[in-house]
Amino acid sequence: MRERRNLLLSGKNSRDGCSPLIHPGRRSFRFFFARSRQAAKKKTLCLSVSVRPSKNVVDFRGNAVQNFELIMAIEFFDDSVGIADVSGFSVGAAACNIRGNADLARLDVAVIFSEKPCTAAGAFTTNDVKAAPVYVSQAHLRGAAAGTPMHGIVATSGNANACTGEQGMKDASAMCELAAAACGVAPEQFFVCSTGRIGVNLPMEKMTRGIAEAAKNLAGTPEESLRAADAILTSDTRRKTCTAKFTVNGKTVTISGMAKGAGMIEPGMATMFGLLATDAEISQNLLQKCLWNAVGQSFNCVTVDGDMSTNDTVLVLANGESGVKISEEDAGTLALFKEALNAVTFGLARKIVGDGEKISRVVTLHIYGACTAADANKIARSIGNSLLVKASWCGGDPNWGRLLCSAGYAKCGIDQTKIDLFYNDVPVFLKGELQAQNEAAWRRVVGNKEFAIHMHLNLGVHDYRLISTDLTEAYVDFNKGE
Repeated sequence: MRERRNLLLSGKNSRDGCSPLIHPGRRSFRFFFARSRQAAKKKTLCLSVSVRPSKNVVDFRGNAVQNFELIMAIEFFDDSVGIADVSGFSVGAAACNIRGNADLARLDVAVIFSEKPCTAAGAFTTNDVKAAPVYVSQAHLRGAAAGTPMHGIVATSGNANACTGEQGMKDASAMCELAAAACGVAPEQFFVCSTGRIGVNLPMEKMTRGIAEAAKNLAGTPEESLRAADAILTSDTRRKTCTAKFTVNGKTVTISGMAKGAGMIEPGMATMFGLLATDAEISQNLLQKCLWNAVGQSFNCVTVDGDMSTNDTVLVLANGESGVKISEEDAGTLALFKEALNAVTFGLARKIVGDGEKISRVVTLHIYGACTAADANKIARSIGNSLLVKASWCGGDPNWGRLLCSAGYAKCGIDQTKIDLFYNDVPVFLKGELQAQNEAAWRRVVGNKEFAIHMHLNLGVHDYRLISTDLTEAYVDFNKGE
């Protein structure tokens, strides 16, 4: 098997239907888009992506394109300053001791605000048990879909406001009222997010002070933006931000985001926030389609422990400040916007998995050639959530038998005599035959902090990628009591 080096666009025609690989350790790089001159005559784009201008351009099927021109590029910034990268947005943070402990300086309130009205899109937990802020934000998103312009997000950490009954709903609405009043807009023009302990009512007296202070601190500075990224963290060990930019006719579009999440990570989605902003001009309906596509290829393609949260929320605000209009009539610019959004959501999702509670290894599972998309997804999750598999990853044990076993009990009708299995590019199992001569190479691969597993079922055309982690003793110790 040959590992794919080029980064292909996500979408129906891509090899794995997933967002481009975000290279760990690279703080910034560019995706270069090429168009076949022959395809351009037909008014259809033939796009390819790589991390540098390349003489070797391929189409979606991996075929070489001989006659091409470089047309556009997306620049991606890992560990960016976050929302302050986006023109027209200001961010504020504050500490009000929501947790009620001795750490009085810990930031726990963040406010994101755009004076210019925004279109908005959102995605929320699919758990039947949802927290009050999820219900309130869903209601406000319905208003946005009906034409209500949005202006901001208020987010807090330390208390989930989940399973808190009627009082919880009142408190979540009150948070929107407080943030909106401080910013001079209507409550229904704010979204609300909370994360933390379940079943405890919000300390609203503290919250009132904290939201007021965060709104007072609103600024477009890198320093305040990073403070806001810190304010939404719970068991996370580090902040999570990234930014993507592209230029159209001399105007630059920016998409940036901040996220939190470390435990209870299993889509859809996970115990996580993904709060994004862009200065693109885009309709609410199209923005929602783009976000659903991006979430399906990022936040919904990760797992740490198989647990689904009550509070998961991804929101994006678009204020149009760049002057670049994104529409279905301009397929090239829309493709750029989608890919930039996918890059940001996938970058944030990958940071969430990499910061999983007490994990020691990150493993990317690629399932190829399933009969259906649902089968590919089910098999990947069967492997990625197997306690035996995750324990073997923790020990650096290349236990390929556990991989095949967990793929088999997904009960998707796989045929072991057709399976090709690789650790990175090292063959392990080919058409039912163990490649025992490669055992030393397997062990070197799984001894790394990050590696990939490629399983080719050779039954159909559907693929899936899942990012998972190992299971450590430290994870158990951390989670056996609050």
